[in-house]
Amino acid sequence: MKLLNLYKNQEFEAEILKVMDEDLKEANKSNQFEFDWIEEKKKQCDIFKIVIKDQESKILGLISLTDINTEFRIHINLVEVSNDNKGKNKRIDRIAGCLLAFACKVAFEKGYLGFASLVPKTELVGLYIKKYGFKKYGSQLAIDQRDAIGLIQKYL
Repeated sequence: MKLLNLYKNQEFEAEILKVMDEDLKEANKSNQFEFDWIEEKKKQCDIFKIVIKDQESKILGLISLTDINTEFRIHINLVEVSNDNKGKNKRIDRIAGCLLAFACKVAFEKGYLGFASLVPKTELVGLYIKKYGFKKYGSQLAIDQRDAIGLIQKYL
């Protein structure tokens, strides 16, 4: 998968890996993440990090996933991009898209046809719908097979 360095207008390779406990400690100590990722891990979910390929120590973003196998979906509990890489002055683009596409890929691997859901912050609903192809399902947003394929093709 490719991320985009906005300062250099240059693409580079990234990878998504399962986090280790020390990754979560480092994320919590840094000033880069707002959520308490150690607390998130206690919820028995799977947490993954996105890093520059071959530079695993610099975490650019994190995503927490729960397999809801009774409903044939992957639920995205949390997704967070590092503070340096969000907003108007971000350095690297495509981090959130890659993490969301990864969740859809996991949903395909589980046999759920790419179906992934999340409960967004109110101010992000429009972004998830417009930029990533999610649709409203009650109080949740979800992405279905066709849009999940598009997300994977674009970001992974």
